[in-house]
Amino acid sequence: MPLYRDDAIVLRTHKLGEADRIVTMLTKNHGKVRAVAKGVRRTSSRIGARMEPFMLADVQLYEGRNLDIVSQVEMREPYARRIAADYALFTAATAMVETADKLVDHEKEPALQQYRLLHGALGSLSRREHEPGSLLDSFLLRSLAIAGYAPSFSECAVCGKPGPHRAFAIAEGGAVCEDCRPSGAAAPAVGTFVLLSALLEGNWAVADAAEPRDRRDAAGLVAAYTQYHLERKVRSLPLVDRES
Repeated sequence: MPLYRDDAIVLRTHKLGEADRIVTMLTKNHGKVRAVAKGVRRTSSRIGARMEPFMLADVQLYEGRNLDIVSQVEMREPYARRIAADYALFTAATAMVETADKLVDHEKEPALQQYRLLHGALGSLSRREHEPGSLLDSFLLRSLAIAGYAPSFSECAVCGKPGPHRAFAIAEGGAVCEDCRPSGAAAPAVGTFVLLSALLEGNWAVADAAEPRDRRDAAGLVAAYTQYHLERKVRSLPLVDRES
């Protein structure tokens, strides 16, 4: 069988039989890959701990007819060990990998930008560089932008009129002017719009200085925007710890 090697971030795992697991990974060069990791549930397995969600590993695989087969794993970054010890980090990371899994629909199609974004987000999370909820919201906005769903926080998402604007309409794609504002549109505070823009741009000097109220309001809008454009529920989002 053809053999290949790639850097991979483990997104999720499922039990298979008595000792194996099906591992879903986002790889650097091959996109999303599903593979069987044989014997990893045995206590004697040398690679079981390296095939857990959030881990970054150098993985060697054989191409299979339906599922590939993991033959060798070398640890690159033990993100899971650092993240799993803290509930806020763990819930944020879980929402990140679930979203990445949903956004990268097709297997074996390169998704380098999504890989790099997830790699950076998990690394920053594991090093506690910023507040976990803000890191998650930034990841969600930027991953959606890569997928073609970039929200507008300045110009009107409908007519392009320069802002700032005071209304936010999820279905329309972000900020909307008074002429384009649909009924039921949210009316975030100015600080919330500033924070949302900073999270999308990765401007951490502004994002880290945001007020708690703006963080809460921004998180609600980001969650709603994400699930609307994914057209499916992100089950881990309600579990994210926003209090730490």
